[in-house]
Amino acid sequence: MKLIGSPTSPYVRKVRAVLAEKKIEYEFAVDVSGDENSVARWNPLGRVPVLILDDNTILFDSRVIVEYLDNLAPNNRLIPPPGRERIVVRRWEALADGICDAAVGAVMEGRRPATQQSAEWVGRQRATIARGLAACAEDLGEQAWCHGTAATLADIAVGVMLGYLTLRFPDIDWRGQHANLAKHYDKLMRRPSFADTAPPAA
Repeated sequence: MKLIGSPTSPYVRKVRAVLAEKKIEYEFAVDVSGDENSVARWNPLGRVPVLILDDNTILFDSRVIVEYLDNLAPNNRLIPPPGRERIVVRRWEALADGICDAAVGAVMEGRRPATQQSAEWVGRQRATIARGLAACAEDLGEQAWCHGTAATLADIAVGVMLGYLTLRFPDIDWRGQHANLAKHYDKLMRRPSFADTAPPAA
């Protein structure tokens, strides 16, 4: 199978981390053109990640892809079976992805011509990030993992989000504000799935 995406995208990194945790071999086709028309050859929404299966079936959206991958191999299950625990893990993913959505939106706004940028809109995205981080820190508390007794998709989603903020928003002192998140991220970075997928410096 082939994964198409940018090494700096948090959504792509989430898929790559899941592939590593599941020990699934794949080809990584890097697309950093920023031109949605190139990605639109595979995904009509013009967004990464895109996963092309061996039978040429095309999957897109990180949440769809990671669910497919977790069901593809029985080892190292990252998403619990249907029920309350599954909802808790997917809720963590939704929270982390929502923070990433706000962060990516703020980054993209900053790339528009200065006269077209909205400081008010960016401020709203940063407020969303701050609220989301506070919620993550409160929900994590002193637990070893976001949910349960081992790493799940919840931890991957949160770790990827924190890595993206580190890359794109060095002025956000989430480490100083939320020591438990910093400890959690440092633990995740000792896993090959995170160490090997760390985005290049901006």
